[in-house]
Amino acid sequence: MSFEFRVNGRIDRPVAEVFDAVVNPDQISKYFVTLGGVSGPLVAGSTVTWWGNVPIEVETVEPPERIVFRWDAMVEKGEEPYRTNVEMRFKALDDGATMVTIAETGWRENARGQKSSYMNCEGWSQMLACMKAWLEYGINLRQGYYVSELSGQPATESGI
Repeated sequence: MSFEFRVNGRIDRPVAEVFDAVVNPDQISKYFVTLGGVSGPLVAGSTVTWWGNVPIEVETVEPPERIVFRWDAMVEKGEEPYRTNVEMRFKALDDGATMVTIAETGWRENARGQKSSYMNCEGWSQMLACMKAWLEYGINLRQGYYVSELSGQPATESGI
């Protein structure tokens, strides 16, 4: 059984604005990557860092419809590192809003892969809620959301 998921949410903003909220470091750092910073915009062929130390290997950027990147999966001590694939799609809706869909695939079919996929599903769902609150209402839902972030540490499995 392969571990993968897809989450989506409607953001009541035009597709170009929603797309920019992900690729633009000034935007994504206001509602999702709030600690440690973002090293640059998501540009195909580049590697940027989120939270100061998480490498994002950007494969595809097709404004304003699609972003694909790879990033490190969580592994057990001694387990060979690997990356999962994240695909974000942005669809303009008839009412002027945008449907954002995030899919992540590529975990190893073991207990760690299963647990990691569940954690990332939670994280991407939370990201969509934070993006909606930020773009529609100017509210940063992420502030104070994770206990570890209250002490200045990015959210991790052990720092929840």
